[in-house]
Amino acid sequence: MGKDALTGTARRPDDLVVGVDYGTLSGRAVVVRVSDGKELGSAVHPYAHAVMDTELTAGPCADAGTPQQLPPDWALQVPGDYVDVLKEAVPAALAAAHEAHGVHAGDVIGIATDFTACTMIPTLEDGTPLSETEQFADRPHAYVKLWKHHAAQPQADRINKLAHERGEPWISRYGGLISSEWEFAKGLQLLEEDPEVYAATAHWVEAADWIVWQLSGRYTRNACTAGYKGIFQDGEYPSMEFLAALNPDFAGFAKGKLSDDVAPLGGLAGRLTAEASAWTGLPEGIAVGVGNVDAHVTAPAANAVEPGQMVAIMGTSTCHVMNGTELHEVPGMCGAVDGGIVAGLWGYEAGQSGVGDIFAWYVENQVPGEVTAAAAERGVSVHEHLTDLAARQAPGEHGLVALDWHSGNRSVLVDHELSGLVLGATLTTRPEDVYRALLESTAFGTRKIVETFQASGVPVTEFVVAGGLLKNQFLMQMYSDVTRLPLSTIVSEQGPALGSAIHAAVAAGAYPDVRTAAAAMGARVENAYTPNEDAARVYDELYAEYSTLHDYFGRGTNEVMSRLKALRRRQVATRTGAAPEGAES
Repeated sequence: MGKDALTGTARRPDDLVVGVDYGTLSGRAVVVRVSDGKELGSAVHPYAHAVMDTELTAGPCADAGTPQQLPPDWALQVPGDYVDVLKEAVPAALAAAHEAHGVHAGDVIGIATDFTACTMIPTLEDGTPLSETEQFADRPHAYVKLWKHHAAQPQADRINKLAHERGEPWISRYGGLISSEWEFAKGLQLLEEDPEVYAATAHWVEAADWIVWQLSGRYTRNACTAGYKGIFQDGEYPSMEFLAALNPDFAGFAKGKLSDDVAPLGGLAGRLTAEASAWTGLPEGIAVGVGNVDAHVTAPAANAVEPGQMVAIMGTSTCHVMNGTELHEVPGMCGAVDGGIVAGLWGYEAGQSGVGDIFAWYVENQVPGEVTAAAAERGVSVHEHLTDLAARQAPGEHGLVALDWHSGNRSVLVDHELSGLVLGATLTTRPEDVYRALLESTAFGTRKIVETFQASGVPVTEFVVAGGLLKNQFLMQMYSDVTRLPLSTIVSEQGPALGSAIHAAVAAGAYPDVRTAAAAMGARVENAYTPNEDAARVYDELYAEYSTLHDYFGRGTNEVMSRLKALRRRQVATRTGAAPEGAES
């Protein structure tokens, strides 16, 4: 075993690491060579229960054929599905790497994972999820609250209102608003809607930390989710006095159910247990990296961790992350955390809670049969067919403008009571017109985020894209045109998994820090797309209309969207018997 000339760390040429990316619907494992980041084998395992957003399809009632109805804006998952990824995807990735390259599991020196966030699990003291106990197996609040569980918006509103009334200093680190997706809003909802499950919860655990707990046998809180999703700033959570003012029974939430033992990203969480070794086929005792978030690990995978490089991970949703040298307050951002992406820089996060989900909703629910048949005849997907039709148009030719709020707004308004809108439809509007308008709406939402960062003293000089939507070249050019930024693309097709592998290499001691590992193992294609001035000028006009609608519906001028959501919740509860918001489910 020699020393690397650049880092001075011990590393063998054949050392491998494994990265596991937990997405919304599946988990992906990738086997990566430490020396250069080459991906040698990968595998995907879908979650058996997927996302439970209308019915609780797990537990005794579901097994008996009578699943419980869930109220609107819920999104739950089953923690056992995450363990199945370790049992299925990791051995399959190892087998693929062995078949293609002749490598062996014994060469793996570390494993690390990432998760969609904020995804929360209530557990017993030993980490057992409450949904796996006989007492609570039929209680919806005992299950995982996925990142897109938005039913805690009333609790988020109260947190925000009280924080501003009291002048809490931490609220400015989040652009002035806490999201309903995050730990405290979801925890307060748990208390107020199912106090028995809340009382039984010994730990309120991010899934990113829970899966590391299953691998290493140790509960380690990662700095990323603690800072961005858990209101952990300058070594402290919000005070007991603040929490008591929200609800007297919430006073001990932070001290009682959250850990303040926060570990740095790229750190060593522990060693792979014998049980986890049997699940995965990996050597017992190898390094297990501290948990992380899918978006934040992707920046190193693209080797885009320097100030000014905004990385957008575009999939069902989009998360925007970037580093800065200084702390600035950016309205509506998801957080600014010291070392939140890499040590020594302020990590910023913003996001759009619906992007690919919006396109999928449209294709699955709004497209006429003739379009589906035409796509099948061409041998392409409906998405590809509509994209090809939309690409024949000039910008603005459809006469439409849309708002990308079908799953609420994460940034910069931080309001999940908002909903989608398409304006300008006529009797001649075609499916491809609406599809293109929806594509454009997400680009406009990203431009709103970029401009907000720019105006707040955090310059964006390069836009770097990763994620599943990267393959849509028409969409990529549109984003460059709309934002008027050069657009770079990640080389890896599985950025988060590679990013986790990079963190595994650091945890195992192969590199001294994440920035050094990113330079060796990550890569991007710089300036893969550049703005087209003719298109950009027309998009400027459309963006002006988008901005008018954005402020009219999103900044309190007209609250029709929230009133419609309240009416929907009331009527759904009346029809189905599901508990309305604020009552026990």
